[in-house]
Amino acid sequence: MKKHLLNITSNIEIARNIFEMKLTGPGVGSMTTPGQFLHVSVGNQSSKLLRRPLSICDVDLERKEVTLLYRAQGEGTKQLSHKHEGEVVDVLGPLGNGFELAEMDKNKHALLIGGGIGVPPLYYLGKHLKKKGIEVTFILGYQSIEDSFYIEKFKEIGETIVTTVDGSLGIKGFVTDAMMNVVENEPVIYSVGPAIMLKAVEERAVGLRGYLSLEERMGCGIGACFACVCPTETRESGYVKICSDGPVFKMGEVVL
Repeated sequence: MKKHLLNITSNIEIARNIFEMKLTGPGVGSMTTPGQFLHVSVGNQSSKLLRRPLSICDVDLERKEVTLLYRAQGEGTKQLSHKHEGEVVDVLGPLGNGFELAEMDKNKHALLIGGGIGVPPLYYLGKHLKKKGIEVTFILGYQSIEDSFYIEKFKEIGETIVTTVDGSLGIKGFVTDAMMNVVENEPVIYSVGPAIMLKAVEERAVGLRGYLSLEERMGCGIGACFACVCPTETRESGYVKICSDGPVFKMGEVVL
């Protein structure tokens, strides 16, 4: 586990309560695996707020710049949204186990499915897969057009299908409503989002290989506090720690 002090180069609102923060510093050079996260200190030195786990959205290794997208919803992330260019942010990471990419050498189609704030880590993942020569399709789910973001950026990587709950953009409904035609090509599934969405994706993808990245509140971020355990039937302990055993698991490995 490494601690880094990174400088904010920008921190802007790109959709309703969704912020894009760019950070730079020597520690960014270690952030090379899609699906990992940073445990970010959101307050000042005297703050008693816990760190917040934020998925890595993108990394520019040449510029030593990492991009994080987050929703300013609770007290901690709202404080983070008020930080400005030039301020320093204390982060731990990269943490957790990221997405498995090796098996994609034998499979030329990947389906990446994200909902809400589960969308950001799929961007860095999609860029990695495209570099490997893999065909990438995205299904991105948002509440409404006001909550949508990065759609044009995703389109630069591969086919991008958008769903919104209210129908204000793309297909009206949920990400699973857009899966039917795509899964017929038997892609490898990569999905990030709330447990209820991941469970629905898993049910629609029976018989396919895939990986799920779980969203969960965390305390320490390194597996010491047991604040983010999830039941599993594949391990003797009967549980996994999302922060250290995950956040990425094979489909069917955890009980959603």
